[in-house]
Amino acid sequence: MAGHREGSDDCRSRGARRRLAAGFAALLLGACAAPPPAPPPSPPAAGTATPPAVSPPSAAAQPPAVAAPPSARPPVAVAPQAVPPSRADAVARYDRVAFASLPAASDAAWIAAWPAHLQSCQALAAHPAWKDPCARAATVDRRSAAAIRGYFAAAFDAYRVRAVAPPEAKSGEVRDTGLVTGYYEPLLNGSRKQSSKYAVPIYGVPADLVAIDLAGTYPELAGLRLRGRMQNGKVVAYPSRGEIMRSGLLRGQELLWVDDPIDAFFLQVQGSGRVQLDDGSLTRLGYGDSNGHPYRSIGRWLVDQGELTIDQASMQGIKAWVSLNPRRLGQLLEQNPSFVFFREVPLGDPATGPKGALNVPLTPHASLAVDTRFIPLGAPILLRSTDPTTGAAFVRPMMAQDTGSAIRGPLRFDYFWGFGADAGEKAGRQKHEGSAWMLAPRGVAPEALLKR
Repeated sequence: MAGHREGSDDCRSRGARRRLAAGFAALLLGACAAPPPAPPPSPPAAGTATPPAVSPPSAAAQPPAVAAPPSARPPVAVAPQAVPPSRADAVARYDRVAFASLPAASDAAWIAAWPAHLQSCQALAAHPAWKDPCARAATVDRRSAAAIRGYFAAAFDAYRVRAVAPPEAKSGEVRDTGLVTGYYEPLLNGSRKQSSKYAVPIYGVPADLVAIDLAGTYPELAGLRLRGRMQNGKVVAYPSRGEIMRSGLLRGQELLWVDDPIDAFFLQVQGSGRVQLDDGSLTRLGYGDSNGHPYRSIGRWLVDQGELTIDQASMQGIKAWVSLNPRRLGQLLEQNPSFVFFREVPLGDPATGPKGALNVPLTPHASLAVDTRFIPLGAPILLRSTDPTTGAAFVRPMMAQDTGSAIRGPLRFDYFWGFGADAGEKAGRQKHEGSAWMLAPRGVAPEALLKR
């Protein structure tokens, strides 16, 4: 699951009733909450995993993950863009367009995206809207970009996604572009035992954390949860990051210990990661839950304090500031009251990414985190944005396979770069304008895919 993102730190709403309900919810717990994560994969012996009713393409039919080809241009540092914010209450508009009018993506990009689409079909093949296109996918030549494009042209309708002001705003604002950031799976160094070297705790989900699903009372808030804990028979807000760090409240609930507090913070930002343990083994951490407090960008705080400029407020810039101001680390981290808890999950194939909200492994350069109020999980997206390494424009087919609590809005996307330091370097600099075209199964309106 994609974590929170620097540069976007508020909860969004749709319509007056949604704002009223969300406001009531915020008063109850003092926070807005992320979409619930996909349930953790159960071990086979538990018997809880349910295979799709329609068999997805066989493992033998699935191609290995293919990374997008590197650009021929030499890598240069490209500063993040100061992307104008869109309305917090924007809603989506889907304008039907001809498939032939879509911006051109390279053959290599179509081939690289194909494994991610097959992964989506593993989760969606039983859904009536996806049954036919996923069945067709098994017959497509994975090595042929022409065959892949032809499949999407025949099985899907194309829609330009736009963000528009809600009717009550009366402003008529329509935006064609939004913000694209990046995320990745980091590698941390850790241990199962606390020591002077490994002194920073990574916590599992606390036993006293209470999650309240609002959909029963407010169907339009489906996918949002409130988090808190019971105190004297009442649900109260869960402690903030600062309170957790100072109080020792979660002592005894540590999953692992790591060696770097800023790496531990950015693990929460990314939402998942791997830990190289001191005994030589490698484990994977997946998103478990959060304390429910709203995310606040520490990069934005540093800019507001005059410590960094906008183009310096990347992950790399923040880490550089911390190295020069180690005594202010605690003050900096407390500016973000949100706190993420983890669960340890099987590493599985180390060549694949962590599982996202669609409960399938993420594919570098082909998996996208979206706001599921506007983009359904599994939907193919043609994304046009800027490469943070070269500054060149790109168009890539990608699959909506993840969510993030700061990924809020019709044109708000998070690009999955993969695993390790190189992916982190690119993800940390990804903050650019982007536009999107969504593909919906032929004859199915985008709004119908959003119905729960």
